[in-house]
Amino acid sequence: MDVENFLSSSYTGSKNYGQHNVNTANASGFGAAADDYMERGIDLNEQLIRNKPATFFMKMNGSSMINAGIFDGDILIVDRSVKPVNGKIVIAVIDGEMLIRRYERTINKLRLIPETPKLSPIEVSEFSDFKIWGVVMHLIRSI
Repeated sequence: MDVENFLSSSYTGSKNYGQHNVNTANASGFGAAADDYMERGIDLNEQLIRNKPATFFMKMNGSSMINAGIFDGDILIVDRSVKPVNGKIVIAVIDGEMLIRRYERTINKLRLIPETPKLSPIEVSEFSDFKIWGVVMHLIRSI
């Protein structure tokens, strides 16, 4: 840069400034050292779905699991390949009705327990048309 142009008080214009005056970067160098530690983005499919063909998304309807932190309108990620165990939240079909409840199995009985004091537990008898449809693995909630 000329010192005369730098100290000048008048604007001389940009007619003498061409494309060859634009500084360019040398792209043939090495990448920054921090690039080695850069993480890739989070893939929600990778994080939340273990068995893609057996995984379904369902929308919660009702308040039967409110004390478990599952509210009306929440999206549930349900895996049909996971075996239900005590304490897990399951999607159950009993006598043609689909329910979400906490699974509890003892030696001689099976109960589906709601997470609200407004409803009572359901004891599943051997004569009931009953099936575990899937186990709730994750919950998605909009805020």
